[in-house]
Order: sequence, then C-alpha cells, then structure tokens
Amino acid sequence: MTSTLTLPQPPAGGTPTSPVTGSSPGPVAPRHRTRIFDLPETRWAAAALLLFLVTLPLQLTGAPAWAWGPLYALTYVCGGWEPGWAGLQALREKTLDVDLLMVVAAIGAAAIGQVLDGALLIVIFATSGALEAIATARTADSVRGLLDLAPATATRLMDDGGEETVPSSGLRVGDIVLVRPGERIGADGRVVDGASEVDQSTITGEPLPVMKEAGDEVFAGTLNGTGALRVKAERDPSDSVIARIVAMVEEASRTKAPTQLFIEKVEQRYSMGMVAATVALFALPLFFGAALQPTLLRAMTFMIVASPCAVVLATMPPLLSAIANAGRHGVLVKSAVVMERLGQIDAVALDKTGTLTEGTPRVTDIRPLPASGLDEDALLTLASAAEHPSEHPLARAVVDAARTRGLAIPLVTDFASAPGIGVTATVEGKAVAVGSPARLLNGREEHPAAGLAAELERAGRTAVLIEVNGAPAGVLGIADRLRDEAAAAVTELAALTGAPPVLVTGDNIRAATRLAEEAGIGDVRAGLLPQDKVAAVREMARAGRKVLMVGDGVNDAPALAAAHTGIAMGRAGSDLALETADAVVVRDEPATIPAVVALSRRARRLVVQNLVIASVFITGLVVWDLLGTLPLPLGVAGHEGSTVIVGLNGLRLLADTAWRRARTGAGR
Repeated sequence: MTSTLTLPQPPAGGTPTSPVTGSSPGPVAPRHRTRIFDLPETRWAAAALLLFLVTLPLQLTGAPAWAWGPLYALTYVCGGWEPGWAGLQALREKTLDVDLLMVVAAIGAAAIGQVLDGALLIVIFATSGALEAIATARTADSVRGLLDLAPATATRLMDDGGEETVPSSGLRVGDIVLVRPGERIGADGRVVDGASEVDQSTITGEPLPVMKEAGDEVFAGTLNGTGALRVKAERDPSDSVIARIVAMVEEASRTKAPTQLFIEKVEQRYSMGMVAATVALFALPLFFGAALQPTLLRAMTFMIVASPCAVVLATMPPLLSAIANAGRHGVLVKSAVVMERLGQIDAVALDKTGTLTEGTPRVTDIRPLPASGLDEDALLTLASAAEHPSEHPLARAVVDAARTRGLAIPLVTDFASAPGIGVTATVEGKAVAVGSPARLLNGREEHPAAGLAAELERAGRTAVLIEVNGAPAGVLGIADRLRDEAAAAVTELAALTGAPPVLVTGDNIRAATRLAEEAGIGDVRAGLLPQDKVAAVREMARAGRKVLMVGDGVNDAPALAAAHTGIAMGRAGSDLALETADAVVVRDEPATIPAVVALSRRARRLVVQNLVIASVFITGLVVWDLLGTLPLPLGVAGHEGSTVIVGLNGLRLLADTAWRRARTGAGR
C-alpha cells in the first residue's frame, strides 16, 4: 500500500504568541491536525481487526460455523476490498500488485479450509496500510504547521506616514513593514531603519539572536527582539524562505526514490511466476482429464507452500526486533524499510546546534581584567545581577552560570536595555554595563579588553564585556556546549561508514569551526540556509553516497527528507523535523546513532540467513508437491515450520545483549 503526501501551499498561517511580549501580532489561522479515524484506511483496518477479534474466540470455543463464518467473511471484505480494488486497477496497467496477491492468497487459504490464516493475513495487511497512511498524514500536518510561523497579518507603512494592517500574503516587493518588539517578521526583506536582535533559529539554526540594523537581511517567520524595525520586502510571500522550506520538503518527499525491503526487489518476478505455476498446475491436468477436486487441492497446496509469506516473515522479524530493541534504548525507527536503510548508509551529514550541541548558550570563559581588582566570582556576580531582569538568551546564560557556582545575585535598580548594545543597571551602588564589546568600547579599540574579546571571538565564543563605573572590568565568553559523547559518536560513525562526517550548519564559520574541532570533524560547511543543506546532501548523493542526515530544526527538515535516511534529535526537535525524519533519537544521545546503524547492519545479516533457510524449505516443499504427492497438512506444517524457525532466529535481536553488542561494536 502506498499513500500520497499532499502538502499545503504557502502563504498562509497564524502566529504563535510572542514569548517576549505575550501578545500576538496577528490572528492565528486554525490549524487542523488529522485525526487517526479521519483516514479511510484506518477505519477499514479497525473494522477488520475488531471483527477478527470477535470471531476468533467463537471459532476456538467450538461455536457452529454459521456463527463465525459470516463474521470472517466481513473481515475479508473490510480489510481486503481497498487493496483488492487497487490491485485490479494495477492489472489494467499490466502490473501485478502485491496488494492483489495478498488478497488472492487469503481467499485461496479460505478456499481450502484455512479461513483463520487468510483472515489473519488480511488483518495484518490492512493494519500495515493504515499505519503508513497515518505517518503520511502526520507529515503533511507538520508541514502545514510550519506555515503558522509566518504571521497572518503585517503592519504596512503608507506613503502619507500612516499604518495599515494587511494580510502577510498580500505584501508586495517594495512594501515597508513595521515590526514591533516581540512580533514575527512578515516578509523576507532588508532592514531600512531601526536596530534589534532577531531570533532566526528556525531558518539558520543559530542558537543566539542576531543583531539586525539598517542594510541587514531578515526572514519571514523569525522573531523580533526588543527593538522596532522597518523592513522593506524583497521577496513575494510565496517565495519566502519559509515557503521554500515547505516546497523543498514536498519535492524531496515526492522525488525520493521509492525504497523497498530486500525481498521486495524480486517480488514482481516471483509473484508472476508463482501465479503462472499455480494456474498451470490447475489447468493442465484438467486439460488432460484429471479429476477436479485432487487437481484443485494440489494447486492450492502448491500456492501455499510456494507463497512468499515465509520469505517475507524471514525478512520482517529481524527488522522489527531491531526496531523494538532500538525503541527501548531511546531511538524510534519508523518502519522496517527505514531500519534496513540505516544499515546501507556510507556517509553522514550532521547539523550543529541542537544535534552535536545542546542548543543552549553557556558561559565558557570568565576573564576579569587585573586592573579591575575583581576575581571570577565577583565579576560574574555583577554581570548576573545586571542581566537578571533581561529576557535575552545571553542574559539567561550569565544568570545560570552564577547559580551553578552558588553565587548570590544582588537586587538591582535603574535597569535599562538597549537593543544591540546591552543592559545597564545599578548593582550595590555601582553602575554596571553588560553588552557588546564593539559597542561599549567604541573609540577604545586599543584597550586590553578589546584584545581579550577578540581572542575569545577567534575561538568561536560570543564575547560579552562588563563595565563597572564606566571602566572595563572583564569579559565573558559564551558558547553552545558540545553534547556528551558527541565526539565519540563522530568517531564511531566515521569507522562505520569509512568516511568522516560532514558538518552542515547555518551558524557562523567561527563557531562552527570551533565546534568541529572539538567533535573531530574536518569538513565544515557553515552559513547554510535550508536549501544549501539540501544541496550539500544531494552533492554527496550524486557522488554515489547513501547519506544519513542528522538534525533537529525546521531548517533541517528539507535535508532530512532529501537524504537517504534522516534522523532527528527528539527533545529539542521541531514538529516538522520529527515528522520528516525516518527515525528519532528520543533522549538526544548522540552515541545511539552509530549504535542503531550497527544494529541495522546486524539485522540485515540475519535477514540473509533467514532468506536462505526459508528458500531451502520452500524449494523442498515445492519439489515434493510437483514430483510426488505432498499431503496438505504436511505442506502447511512445513510452510509454518519454516516461518517459526526464521521468526525465532530474527527475535534474537530483541535481547539487550544485541544492543550492547551494537554499542560496543559500532566503532569497529
């Protein structure tokens, strides 16, 4: 069964409540999330399952056939009519669809008395199709939610100096838009007046707000800080970066090569051969005068023992067991196809913020100037007190650092904040300023504090200057922190794939390079917009690589969709990234990524083992039925016996020892 992903078209959407002001700059468009039973596939699968669960006890407890027979028939109808109809339509295109074969196999089982087996096959098949439809609908919902990032309305400035509220979708290139503090920007454009810090993490993945002033580019859907901006629209709303992210996810989902389980690669030829052989085994003896009943019995026995069900089950238990094991250890793999694909990857592209790093800025350096007479704790106390009333992410990092050290944070008076410059306050009778070194040291570039700030910035830190009574007292270095085990995970992924991972990030080159050095990555591609990340992934794919993309944000979603396999970090991951990705690391533990790849490769090895076992059984039973007289009960027992054997072999991956082996062997 296949489902088609239909994504919404931009521009539209509402605006979340501003985390800065608590207000909403525009009406929020209603967001519809598909419910499970909105989907016809789910309704029919649920009906088939319910009927089966009601009917099975009746049969097993010895109720007369008239009591359970019609219920089984309804089970067949509910679970099989849609795939059966789809298969008949495929026949018109001269394609033998596996959907139709599964329905025919179920009916064939019922024809020779195996009603329960056929009903179970129908229920499993219908449930699988419903799960695929649900996954597809959830992805479309998440993309639709992405459009909510762009405000529904914007404040357009008129030629006479007045203001008018207009739909964001009605903005045109050249319009001047007023963006007040705490509002989301309504259009891609350039600042013509004002200064403010803008949180553009949804677009670039940068963990810290970026200072914007006249001449700087801004993006629709990004969140303005505490200053007012006048923005000149430079792109039509339908061509904004947010709209292009939606289009790229849609395109990648549509054009991504169809993936199949290993056994499905020969499915068409095998199915055609099995159907042709069954028909010949039934028709030819009748042509030469054989009796109908024994001929039909032989043909149905052949159809059962030659059925690919055992081979399919030989494939599924190892993959499903690996999925269950990975899930217990914090990695949700969305399907058996994904689990198989994970073992095929031979190149890795990693996002930075929220993937290799925690995504939260932290104080890494405290550098008091000797002339200030302050030690590290005293400098941090003054800085944290001045920053305490501020909502800026850097302010929170400074306050968290003081609390981590157990410092008491004094109360302040005369607090003031200037966008792009910093904050000022009176702390215990001292005038304290905390902010940008370039702004606070204006005209004093030779001061030792300027050299200290430049040193920290060269190391990839964000430098924050502290002044006390107008004199520089010290500098803080702030940076995102590498996740625990991230460096080890990079090493293990390099060993598994035979090539070092690539860092693809929207952050600046200095921060990206510093982080890459800590993680052990040599190939750094920084300053990338979402379309640039997609281009990087496709460039690797054109070189013949099967790329694993790991990310967490809205800006990573197109690359996750375009990659051979995508993994999202779960805790901080956006809805779109989580739905677009093929797997999710629930607890944001980088070490589980190479482990699940290693587990997938072991599952693939067990699949090969099981295929050999199943093929031996099927070949033996088919030869017996063709050259001799294979009793139907023995044929069923042999067929089911092979299924049990390969199933038990695949279930070995359920054990915790399988995960431990994957963790310890990932780097080998």
